[in-house]
Amino acid sequence: MKRKTSLLTAFATALSGLGLVLVAQAPAEAHGVAMSPGSRTYLCYKDAVSGSGGVAPTNPACAAAIAQSGSSSLYNWFAVLDSNAGGRGEGYVPDGTICSAGDRSPYDFRGYNLARNDWPKTHLTSGASIQLKYSNWAAHPGSFRVYITRQGWSPTQQLKWSDLSLIHTVTNPPQSGAVGTDGGHYYWNTPLPSGRSGDALLMVQWVRSDSNENFYSCSDIVFDGGNGEVTGIRNGSTPPPTTPPPTTPPPGDGTTSCMAHYKVVNSWNGGFQGEVQVMNHGTAATKGWKVNWTPGSGTNINSLWNGTHTTSGGSVTVTNTSSNGSIPVNGSTTFGFTANSTGNNLPSGTISCTAS
Repeated sequence: MKRKTSLLTAFATALSGLGLVLVAQAPAEAHGVAMSPGSRTYLCYKDAVSGSGGVAPTNPACAAAIAQSGSSSLYNWFAVLDSNAGGRGEGYVPDGTICSAGDRSPYDFRGYNLARNDWPKTHLTSGASIQLKYSNWAAHPGSFRVYITRQGWSPTQQLKWSDLSLIHTVTNPPQSGAVGTDGGHYYWNTPLPSGRSGDALLMVQWVRSDSNENFYSCSDIVFDGGNGEVTGIRNGSTPPPTTPPPTTPPPGDGTTSCMAHYKVVNSWNGGFQGEVQVMNHGTAATKGWKVNWTPGSGTNINSLWNGTHTTSGGSVTVTNTSSNGSIPVNGSTTFGFTANSTGNNLPSGTISCTAS
């Protein structure tokens, strides 16, 4: 495999009375957090984001997190990261900030450190083995460290490293589904501690072996004899499968990786100006890139600069120009546009970014 293709997205909405919006999609970089048991950011994303791109949380903890960190934290649920962690945890990531990667992510996840007992919960059985699923928005080699809080920990207390016990480590687990899709994920079986009851928190640290970038994922669980049921979100959730589905190999060799961050720069009655930042979080410079999204209902692009765009079936595709296709490692480029709009300035669904 000679090149890596990864769908990375970012679209974040910052709702305000003026209708100003920031958007960043639901996948990016080496990105991922636990999908089952679902992380706070992932389950709040599932709870709060409607099919039209609006944000309307039903869970009070999710609403409080969004009020503090903004809705960009939802559309970037996969990006709770520290680019310089290098496998460090206790003594490096401060207590009380574990669920926000020590506040070192490019996005604000501080609201997901809130000490409260009404986060969405996954119901599990003590002593059982669970299939843990972790998003593979971009596939990279590395290890996953699984921690669980000790008996007696309360979600109304700030999470500290001394509350956590390492129960499992897995390296380069198999993957299922296509990289850069909503359902694509790593999976492995993790045995849960026996003799447990009540509330707990499962924290996973993904330590990349090809970069110093690490990801931190906090999932609220309760030991009550459950089998993976989720409560506290809009539509609930189904239990994780007991048998993993067929695997789909990820494309490419992991050398290039892009992320698209969409934001509304300005808006007015009948239209708005948007900007998309395309970032390279891979290990080699890109030769070119392509960004794709479906505009919100009633939105039509009327001009675009620093990119070449086409529209087909309601979907917009923007490719690089001859001067900005090459993005160095950890570098970025931007393109902008103006659009007519009936007020729905957000993309409908996720934004994908493919690098070559």
